[in-house]
Amino acid sequence: MSEPIRVGTGPLPRADVVAVARDGATVELDDAAVAAIESTRGVIDKLAASATPAYGVSTGFGALATRHIEPAKRTALQKSLIRSHAAGSGPPVEQEVVRALMLLRLSTLATGHTGVRLETVRALVALLNAGLTPVVREYGSLGCSGDLAPLSHCALALMGEGEVTDATGDVRAAAEAMYDHGIEPVVLAEKEGLALINGTDGMLGMLTLALADLDLLLRTADVAAAMSIEGLLGTDRVLAADLQALRPHPGQAVAATNMRAVLSGSPIVASHRGPEDPRVQDAYSLRCAPQVHGAARDTADHAAMVAERELASAIDNPVVLDDGRVESNGNFHGAPVAYVLDFLAIPVADVASMAERRTDRFLDQARSHGLPPFLADDPGVDSGHMIAQYTQAAMVSELKRLAVPASVDSIPSSAMQEDHVSMGWSAARKLRKAVDLLGQVLAIEIVTAARGIELRAPLEPAAATKAVIDVLRERVEGPGPDRFLAPDIEAITELVRSGAVVAAAQSATGVLS
Repeated sequence: MSEPIRVGTGPLPRADVVAVARDGATVELDDAAVAAIESTRGVIDKLAASATPAYGVSTGFGALATRHIEPAKRTALQKSLIRSHAAGSGPPVEQEVVRALMLLRLSTLATGHTGVRLETVRALVALLNAGLTPVVREYGSLGCSGDLAPLSHCALALMGEGEVTDATGDVRAAAEAMYDHGIEPVVLAEKEGLALINGTDGMLGMLTLALADLDLLLRTADVAAAMSIEGLLGTDRVLAADLQALRPHPGQAVAATNMRAVLSGSPIVASHRGPEDPRVQDAYSLRCAPQVHGAARDTADHAAMVAERELASAIDNPVVLDDGRVESNGNFHGAPVAYVLDFLAIPVADVASMAERRTDRFLDQARSHGLPPFLADDPGVDSGHMIAQYTQAAMVSELKRLAVPASVDSIPSSAMQEDHVSMGWSAARKLRKAVDLLGQVLAIEIVTAARGIELRAPLEPAAATKAVIDVLRERVEGPGPDRFLAPDIEAITELVRSGAVVAAAQSATGVLS
């Protein structure tokens, strides 16, 4: 077992978020966080005892903030807030997303700017460490005033209500599961209801997970493009460092470097390097791959910068400041995160679109430079990879729809008190689907390129390309008569997602950036 992830008053590294969300890492509060939580809770206790109304402490919420709530009803106020806001609908959200948002809310609570009690924070730690994941529904967040419904379902579980999924995957009543793990349900005190639900944690969690996925998938895209260049008898000259330096976008240089490394020493590429090759230029899907993949990398780097800033944020309303003031603010608005979630969906769609175009070139006898139609074993009797490209095309079409931004929409809520919202949760949900589809599109390009390269025999591929093909052939057969193709696509998709494709290439190239 690895050491627990320590949650303090500072930002969490993105890698720690992934470790807790995906790998089941446990967490613990550090001493600075404990001290900060206990200190600022004292500020809230003083406000609660005061006759002066304070928003979120002794008043209602949203458009009902004008009503002063007497002390005897404040526990009921907190329960009512969470119960009423846990109004999500639709299918359950993935457990890794829920664990990410729980951890990120914990991180904000640990800053000492929210005014919650230490026992409430420790209960959230206990839920995470027990592997109890509240059941959160797909719809309910508008991405403003926080991811209210998703976080409310988590707060509901802390109260011993609603449902959780346990470590074995069974859905259980929260109270029963907590009892089995010795976790006492929390009776929320003043301010705690708001503190538990007023954050961008859901959309930030999904952004963080998407960035981890894209780090792998963009390297996979470079491997796939290099394989296609090789199999389609394209030139590697356009990948030269001095040509790339004429347009000094950092991501472009990285992509070209990766592709050069994969193609290094390729006998197939060398076989048509001389003046007898009549082609002057390759098609854009081959020649411009570094430019497209590079722009996607630069977009991801920008999104990562936004994520780092958000991870360093303490988002709640109201907040407790270092000098003891309690102030309302608008930091819960999800626009900064929503914009980059939408932004990322564009290059994800475009990288997939270019991959589909390279696949299509392999299948067209007029453009594949000597390969059989559709890479079929017996064209006419066999259809080869014809319909695999249809599948790619369907996914690319879906990706284009997913690239339409969610953040330009806004539906007013709470009797026009919340009259502009970010729709960041919706942007995050569609990005998750887009990233998943990109992996499948790249898998089809890779399995098609591998088949095309093998049909170039007796010419040999580059060492990196051969290593990738060898890994593929452990799971799926090589060229031959038609067979049930869907399992092959699924198997290669698993190799893409696991990182096995990139790892195979790196066995020959060294680490790809």
